[in-house]
Amino acid sequence: MNSHHDVLIIGGGPAGTSTASILAEHGHRVLVIEREKFPRYHIGESLIPFTFGPLERLGLIPTMKQSHFTKKYSVSFVQPDGKRSQPFYFFNRYDRETIAQTWQVRRSEFDMMLMNHARSKGAEVREETTVTKLLKDDSGRVIGVEVQTKEGEKQHLLAKLVIDASGKEAFSTLREGWRMKDPYLNKVAVWTYYKGSKRATGIDEGGTTIAFVPDKGWFWHIPQHDDMVSVGVVAEGKYLSRDGVKDPKAIFEREISENQWIADHLSQGTSTGEYWITSEYSRHSKYGASPGLLLVGDAFAFLDPVFSSGVMLALKSGVLAGDAVHEALVAGDLSPERFTEYAEFMRQGIDNMRKLVYAFYNPNFSFKDVVMKYPDAGDEITDCLSGDVNKDYSSLWAKIREFAPIPDELPYGMPLAA
Repeated sequence: MNSHHDVLIIGGGPAGTSTASILAEHGHRVLVIEREKFPRYHIGESLIPFTFGPLERLGLIPTMKQSHFTKKYSVSFVQPDGKRSQPFYFFNRYDRETIAQTWQVRRSEFDMMLMNHARSKGAEVREETTVTKLLKDDSGRVIGVEVQTKEGEKQHLLAKLVIDASGKEAFSTLREGWRMKDPYLNKVAVWTYYKGSKRATGIDEGGTTIAFVPDKGWFWHIPQHDDMVSVGVVAEGKYLSRDGVKDPKAIFEREISENQWIADHLSQGTSTGEYWITSEYSRHSKYGASPGLLLVGDAFAFLDPVFSSGVMLALKSGVLAGDAVHEALVAGDLSPERFTEYAEFMRQGIDNMRKLVYAFYNPNFSFKDVVMKYPDAGDEITDCLSGDVNKDYSSLWAKIREFAPIPDELPYGMPLAA
């Protein structure tokens, strides 16, 4: 069976469905291919303030404001001895009614909302359908994909452009040999969910807490609706697996005792009983586009999630790619070079956030030390951590270099010319 669309999108997560919504809104024939049946579980539940921009572009702010997702106004940091910083309230810098209020989401519901939104704009979505191969013509240009339905039927689907939004598994980068690991950011995460654990009230109820453990590891503590909390620990694999411990539950329960605040808050709750573990937290694609193919979201680059940038970057990538592909379709020019500006913009944002992540993991670094010496750096740090990542932070990096090394930009994500 052959089918022809303007654009095929591999993956129905935030990057894929936001791209689909924009393209369908422009009137293009779009097909999203998703291997799972939604709603489905996914980690990555905390939004940051500048997620507002792509959500507004998608027309979803009213939906979010009416949702039951927990409102998030702040972030706090906790030392291993349980000493907690004053919450940083986003409204001290941003407009309280727009950017300063974001959300803690349950991804099964949030991603379903995004998928339904794409459908409402006219995009077609096929669930429980697995992409098995990129189809290419004699010149090597990608012209479509081979898929397998849940019944086992193989089909060939053709399009003017294929967009890989398959997440950090990155379907095309594996098959094209483009996957590159970050040379330093190689953390492991173990996480679970608690019900009924201790939580703040009022405006602090939905605040994210980052709680430190020795050797520059950290817990996330993300309050959700229905009295649930997402909680996980991230650190070097050799630290988490010390003494030969490999079981995720055993690792997690041992690390609880490494931070007094976490131990205190979880003591009143009950674990749901499921534990997850993942590694290789940061990776990127050598190329972001090739003839007939474009990468968005985590398939383009996946960054350590300590500052909760993932969903914002995925949605931003999808919105930018949607508009860029629309313009390319109208111009009749889908060459890889057409997407150079898109790739450069995404790289700038990811690299700015990546530099802060590197500094965070340096054992000699603290944001407090930088701000004590350079008070004006506080606003720049806040802006970058909040997701305002596409601007010149060269003056900030010069200040931070006095306290910790700043990594060079990595050669990734630019288009591969025909």
